[in-house]
Amino acid sequence: MDKGLIGGFLFGIFVILYSIWIAPGSSFKAFIDMPSMYIVFGGALAATCMAFPLRTVLQTPKVILKAFFPKPPEVGPVISQLVKFAEVARRDGILALENQASEISDPFILLGIQMAIDGTDAQLMETILRTEMEAVAGRHKTGKSIMDTLTKYAPAFGMIGTLVGLIIMLGNMDDPAAIGPGMAVALLTTLYGAALANMFCAPVADKLAYYSKREWEVREVVVRGILAIQDGDNPRVLEQKLSTFLSPAEKKSLAKNAA
Repeated sequence: MDKGLIGGFLFGIFVILYSIWIAPGSSFKAFIDMPSMYIVFGGALAATCMAFPLRTVLQTPKVILKAFFPKPPEVGPVISQLVKFAEVARRDGILALENQASEISDPFILLGIQMAIDGTDAQLMETILRTEMEAVAGRHKTGKSIMDTLTKYAPAFGMIGTLVGLIIMLGNMDDPAAIGPGMAVALLTTLYGAALANMFCAPVADKLAYYSKREWEVREVVVRGILAIQDGDNPRVLEQKLSTFLSPAEKKSLAKNAA
């Protein structure tokens, strides 16, 4: 569970609601208008369906859940596992890694280890692994693009709703008392569009990009580690090479666990 994303989202809602509550003369009821919601949420969703295949759009709930409940791989444990495999390969030969396959839960690492056991050419193995990385990154990019599209269209439909409200209001100018409330309702669509884009869609898109970058870094460690294992590098040298991907705090933690 991403506590930062969930906490930030809830705090943002609290700040807006609290500001409405303490504002003189305001009421929560004045900020609720169903037609405005239909225009913003429905319009943004309709535009997104036009921009992407329907099957891709239907995956949006899963994409959002991955941002709120991610399972990001950690670099430290991956390095420790690769160093262990390097020790086994150096001591007993690379074919001995076949006995370690049952301990590998990451399909990407398992793919690399199996190719190393089979004696796959190093250049071909790197090409296959990097192609797999690019395919995963492409799927992640598509998920982020959906959220970016919603971020772009939500404020636009907010403005469309405002124009619709203004047209309706101007059509009833014979009742001066209705002008003020009509203007307020017209502006609500702009508020809904801006809130949806900046409080939800854009942060989710940025968080998806962060986790995608993090996963790419871990996969890069895996590729370099497996290639080094196949070349027969010393486990300690391999650990030093891969540790360059760690922050100082992560390096200390890895050294502590190794000790």
